[in-house]
Amino acid sequence: MNLDLSTFLDFFTRLIVILMVTPIHECAHAWAAFKLGDDTASIQGRMTLNPLAHLDPVGTICLLLAGFGWAKPVPVNARRFDRKISMRGGMALTALAGPASNILVAIIGMVVFRVFCCFEVVQVSVADYYLTDAVNTYFILYYMLQAFIFINLGLAIFNLIPIPPLDGSHILGYFANSKVDAFFYKYQRVISIVFMVILVTGMLSKPINFVEGHIYNLMITLTNWIPKLLGTL
Repeated sequence: MNLDLSTFLDFFTRLIVILMVTPIHECAHAWAAFKLGDDTASIQGRMTLNPLAHLDPVGTICLLLAGFGWAKPVPVNARRFDRKISMRGGMALTALAGPASNILVAIIGMVVFRVFCCFEVVQVSVADYYLTDAVNTYFILYYMLQAFIFINLGLAIFNLIPIPPLDGSHILGYFANSKVDAFFYKYQRVISIVFMVILVTGMLSKPINFVEGHIYNLMITLTNWIPKLLGTL
């Protein structure tokens, strides 16, 4: 793949994160909190798929230029949750909604991707690329659909890491005791600095890609019924 096309696809992939993947993730947090009785995010206009409601200016610029960034955190007031659920439980469910939404969207994306790949013109385009490096519209769509799946899986896996401020820390908080809370609170600044260093240096890329690849392959296996149904397998 030539440099210009590679740069374009990389930039376009980051736009997918900003315009589609991140809004889904953040809206899911707001929706879960609303269903549990906290309408804080809803009142502030965060229960929407409009990307403008979730963009953090600095985080967006970092994502476009450096490849990693962040969105505005969804405000959650655990004290407003229904009495039927504990504050820890409500925070855990609200946190889990984000990664869960990305996994669900990745599954939907995989179904669309498998149907798309059943068309002969797409198969020819992909084969031509690997044989001659030729690129056309069908291959670009093939690449984008695949990237959309991987981005959603990657974001879900990344956010499940049990380190503040990621969603995984709130999920861990449901099962952990007050000592864990005290540890995170006491060393919050140190943990944030270490985590940022790990993020910038790309140390998380290999383990996340490893898990991501296995989930992707599992999804491929579970959707093999699609080409069989369409008679292309």
